[in-house]
Amino acid sequence: MSRALRILVAAVVFLGGIVSVLAAENSQLARGTTITDPDLLRELDQRDAFTISRLLWPERNANFPLTTDLMFAWLSQLKEIPIAIDAEIDSYVARQRAAYPTETIGVGEGFDVQLFDRANLKSRDTRFVLVGIVNRMDRAYVSEESCGEIRLIYRLARFETKPDGGTTATRLPMTLNLVMKARDARQMDGNGKPVTCAEVARRWLGNGDWQGLIGGDFYPYDAMLDRVETNIQISVAAKSALHDFRSDYLLKVFKYDTASKTFEESTLENQIDRDRILADNDLRRDFRDWLLAPDHLRDFDRGTVLIPEKFLAKAAVVPTPAGLDASALQPEFGMMQGEGSQEGKEEGKGEPVFTDNDVVGALKQAAARGIDLQNVRSVAGFQRRLNDITCAGCHQTRGIGGFHFPGVDWLADKPSNATIVPASPHFLGDQVRRRDILTAIAAGKRPDFSRGFASRPQTRGGNELAGTEYQDGWGAHCSLENAGSGSADRSFTSWSCAKGLTCQAAAASRRIGMCFIKTR
Repeated sequence: MSRALRILVAAVVFLGGIVSVLAAENSQLARGTTITDPDLLRELDQRDAFTISRLLWPERNANFPLTTDLMFAWLSQLKEIPIAIDAEIDSYVARQRAAYPTETIGVGEGFDVQLFDRANLKSRDTRFVLVGIVNRMDRAYVSEESCGEIRLIYRLARFETKPDGGTTATRLPMTLNLVMKARDARQMDGNGKPVTCAEVARRWLGNGDWQGLIGGDFYPYDAMLDRVETNIQISVAAKSALHDFRSDYLLKVFKYDTASKTFEESTLENQIDRDRILADNDLRRDFRDWLLAPDHLRDFDRGTVLIPEKFLAKAAVVPTPAGLDASALQPEFGMMQGEGSQEGKEEGKGEPVFTDNDVVGALKQAAARGIDLQNVRSVAGFQRRLNDITCAGCHQTRGIGGFHFPGVDWLADKPSNATIVPASPHFLGDQVRRRDILTAIAAGKRPDFSRGFASRPQTRGGNELAGTEYQDGWGAHCSLENAGSGSADRSFTSWSCAKGLTCQAAAASRRIGMCFIKTR
């Protein structure tokens, strides 16, 4: 186990009292928000209770999970997904060949860039297994009627028969999230009354059995289905003279259409289509004016902004590893003043969407209207929020590769590190906020849906997170300006380190460092 992973495991143990793999679900940190118990997930999967095929085809009689070749062929709801993924990978390959014409790219060893094998999506040896269930009622601000979301997270796995007749299972780098509404207004309780958001939240906080959490004999009819999200590690490239080691992850979203009864390719929430906006002066101006309007800037600060679809992309490629200052929005030329390559500027592509003066003026206007901004209090804070509200930027920040929830590995004969820590530091650090929201909903109160930056959670979870890598402990992200002689940026004044630690540069970053033990 690596040093970094040992620290992560230790932090999770401290936070949740996790003393063994089988006790992970009962940890204080994930209580009421996440189901990660490997025995329970194995039971739900192997007895065919929560397989994708069972949930989308409840009337079938066969009591077995479908392999991917049958799942995408038999479940008409999913037919568009492999087609869209194929098109995205073809486009990705074309871009890579244009950018690096001397490198070979293909499936398997022997290529400079090794691609995800799309045959895995049409194989009788692979299927999706349930690796986690996550309560996202903290997203009720998107649709109060549905009370937020419940996410069933599946990991692609290959099963092979051994000479002795047994089977081996290998996890493959792809997850599929079946996202459902937390409730439907037509749902009734035992007394024939509509189930309330408070009742759904109380079931989760009660930590009862899975039937109580999910709603009993549960199958998601059309009104409960919302979307499918896929995340695939589409390539791995070794370090070369052209670039450092790199792995790229493809993110896609497919919204459920009740008329066609299929999941159809959709835009990703808040995934800003950088290239299209920068290439269209009218769109560039519209986006700037929309986001800097005081009401939208307030939601942007809170992390609850919902950007209109006309500004969004239908796919995102997340390169990892990424530096502490990395931005998924600026690979060639920037959205902000002063960013991007000289080549882009000379071609006339370097005009920023937002200048420093634009941002400063918008912050002053918001203050004049009495809007109290908690996170975005400077140009640097605006830039960081602009990155981490996007799918790509969020997955680059404190993730495990390009994933935030790789899931529980209950397939292994012996527990793996992924079983002990099935989620990223960003995911784990956000659990206190999510549980606070769940508690407020259960009590019939209006929750505070706001959230901090992806790198660092809000201080409202300070007591529970104090001393951990998620807030101010060893390995936490911190403000280098706090440790220097200059004045700290107002957006990051709370990014300090616990007693005995100091903020030190850990990468090529001007602003963000990590908390380490003081040295003389």
